[in-house]
Amino acid sequence: MQLIFHTFDLHLKHTFTIAHDSRDVQPTLIVELRDGQLGGLGEATSNPYYGITIENMIHSLEGVRSIVEGQNYGSAEELWTLVNPALQDNSFAQCALDEAAQDYFAKKKGQKLYQSWGLSADHLPMTNFTIGIDTVEKMVSKMKELPWPIYKIKLGTNEDLRIVQELRKHTDALFRVDANCAWTAEQTIELSPKLKELGVEFIEQPLAADDIEGMKKVFAASQLPVIADESCILENDVSKCHGLFHGVNIKLTKCGGPTAALRMISEAKSLGMKTMVGCMTETSVGISAIAHLLPLLDYVDMDGSLLISNDPASGVTFDFGKVIFTDSNGTGAVLK
Repeated sequence: MQLIFHTFDLHLKHTFTIAHDSRDVQPTLIVELRDGQLGGLGEATSNPYYGITIENMIHSLEGVRSIVEGQNYGSAEELWTLVNPALQDNSFAQCALDEAAQDYFAKKKGQKLYQSWGLSADHLPMTNFTIGIDTVEKMVSKMKELPWPIYKIKLGTNEDLRIVQELRKHTDALFRVDANCAWTAEQTIELSPKLKELGVEFIEQPLAADDIEGMKKVFAASQLPVIADESCILENDVSKCHGLFHGVNIKLTKCGGPTAALRMISEAKSLGMKTMVGCMTETSVGISAIAHLLPLLDYVDMDGSLLISNDPASGVTFDFGKVIFTDSNGTGAVLK
């Protein structure tokens, strides 16, 4: 088995702004596993908020090269376990490797990835399309540029309610709002009935991740469901979110890839919580990996490849929010 790295600077179609970040370029690392005949692809983007760079991901993966290239393992799950002691401090690197392994082993079975997990693609949730923080005029323009059935609106400004009110004038689409830790408990509770009237489905991560007492108040009093994001990073966070959030948004890069995500989804379901997977502005490589988890999800945010202008890969595509799988086995992602 060969471990190969590909790096790209992804150019965003529009400056992407959330409550704690703004960017025009997104660096990403694509990992390839190749045995001479078959290859698998996985991905993780850099992320300043979590201290993740392309360089430290490659450094972490170089530390397990001897395991990846030299040891015998018969599944992605087995490889995940073998490398986890060395990669547990860099879940983004583990994600890229795990996605590549899942892609590779599904191809080896001659199956699409979701089929290799015993899943059916008969009933799949539609993805939202994200509208980053901007002037109201530009946010409206972004919606008109891509008519979509569900929009996730990034908030965390002094005019959040007005933004949603103005956007609602221009579409009948379902709204989801994501405050990225920017609100207080009181603010969230006060806004929830007004947002509900405006056709908002749920609120994502309204409070800081460590504001447990605030989330208890929100969970008890909010008129909209609340979904954890920054509060749910690793596997042991799912149980911590129970009783504070109605559901969890699992990011493959943050938890260490599909292998860990499958366990997190299972635990969330056992606790009666809603399940969602989100993206980190990945290319079609990372987005295609997310797509195969859809049969297990209530909600999904997998619009990353739609936000960039120079996708170096191809894979799953979309028809007005509905995912379209390729005919290929594995995740269906290939580098152009």
